[in-house]
Amino acid sequence: MDKPYRPQLTRASRPLTFTVEARNERGEVLPTDIAGEHPLTLYVDKREIVTLMTLGAAPEALALGYLRNQRLVNSIEEILAVQVDWEVNSVVVTTRSGLADLDGRMEKRTVTTGCGQGTVFGELMDEIESIRLPDDVSITEAAFYGLIDSVRRHETIYKQAGAVHGCALARDSELLMFVEDVGRHNAVDAIAGQMWLDRIDGADKVFYTTGRLTSEMVIKCAQMGIPILASRSGLTQMGYEVAQKTGITMLGRATGKHYLLFTGHHRFKKT
Repeated sequence: MDKPYRPQLTRASRPLTFTVEARNERGEVLPTDIAGEHPLTLYVDKREIVTLMTLGAAPEALALGYLRNQRLVNSIEEILAVQVDWEVNSVVVTTRSGLADLDGRMEKRTVTTGCGQGTVFGELMDEIESIRLPDDVSITEAAFYGLIDSVRRHETIYKQAGAVHGCALARDSELLMFVEDVGRHNAVDAIAGQMWLDRIDGADKVFYTTGRLTSEMVIKCAQMGIPILASRSGLTQMGYEVAQKTGITMLGRATGKHYLLFTGHHRFKKT
């Protein structure tokens, strides 16, 4: 069997933490780990699209996921190469035939509440009406508790250095992927890009984020075809409204044995 198509990729991860000196309340000098943060300018076919502030853990997947979630590219087969060069802080994406209506999509930009200042291009809010998520999947309360515990026990940059958000892709309580970045929108985009590369279908998956559930996060989850979204944080009014429109099962304030189920009750099974 032929392997699924993959574009040409660099593997240009940056160091995720750096050690600096800090003085504590007693005046003692302590070596302290801090999270990395790097500007990464995305170019598509020599056209500058956006500059992202990123941890640098998975820059190629981040670029692919950004293009996917902004609906600037419809399939990974349209991408020929993704090349990251940290000497000039850039990622260059080469496509087969260019991006359709790029000028029109870039003309209307919405600056979102995402950490590091996210941007949404085009009419994504209008396009959510066409999204259809599966209703024949569910998660039990026990499996959900298991997922929260798996995330809690996972070794993370946050535990070491703080200052980052984490996102996870799971099937029931099994963690399939965990990505951290300085902005939660970057972390979800990196997972979206990796799902494209690995041909992972979102229909039976759960998405977890440490960040708040804004409209941007809900839209991205819906576009990835993932019907269940959870966060240890809260949500915004617009996030709630988009979750209702798309039919996402959304849980917030999920820590330990506590959660709040806001939308999509039919997919959540009490045990």
